[in-house]
Amino acid sequence: MLTRRHFLMTSACLFSAPLAQPAAAATAGQWAQWDAQVTPAGYNPSTTNIWGFNDRFLPTRVEANPGLTPGDIHVDAVARYLYHIQGDGTANRYGVAIARGRLYEPGRYTIRRKAKWPSWTPTAEMIARDPQLYSQHSGGMPGGPGNPLGSRALYLYQGARDTYLRIHGTPLPRSIGGRASSGCVRMVMVHMIGLYDNVAVGSRATLHPAENALGAQS
Repeated sequence: MLTRRHFLMTSACLFSAPLAQPAAAATAGQWAQWDAQVTPAGYNPSTTNIWGFNDRFLPTRVEANPGLTPGDIHVDAVARYLYHIQGDGTANRYGVAIARGRLYEPGRYTIRRKAKWPSWTPTAEMIARDPQLYSQHSGGMPGGPGNPLGSRALYLYQGARDTYLRIHGTPLPRSIGGRASSGCVRMVMVHMIGLYDNVAVGSRATLHPAENALGAQS
């Protein structure tokens, strides 16, 4: 049975935010091994929840509002949901974590690149903000289950400019439903695997304002 969820349709703003660099190559065999490692035994997307977050964040099919473009992604930062719009008037909904405080930057993006098990390099801004946490990775971290970008990443651009924002898997699934990242949108790794293959390069992603931004609007 379909459930309803209304999207926040607000105007976009310009933005520039942190996180990862382009992915390093990995073999298909490694990808398959890592995919299996992060996929729970007997995995069922709608019922498997070994991570302990609220079941409302499990993947589900919902009814989309009229007029939304199939293939687009919308992130409801208040409810902590990501919606992938389908061509039949529905959307696939996933639970997410968003960025901490002012690091969350709403806006309209284009997905210009996708990567499986990408590498990650913290930006200079991240290193300056928290050198004890990030400076050790200034030379980059190879892909794998412990990498902050997790199983898959969608790279968000504004025009030809890489914003360094990503929609990606996370090795910290208990953060789902919260505000935890340095700018990106996080998903459970196996949920991200399910989303990834159905998202086309060139699709649009809209990150709607979070609760603090909404409270400031008249």
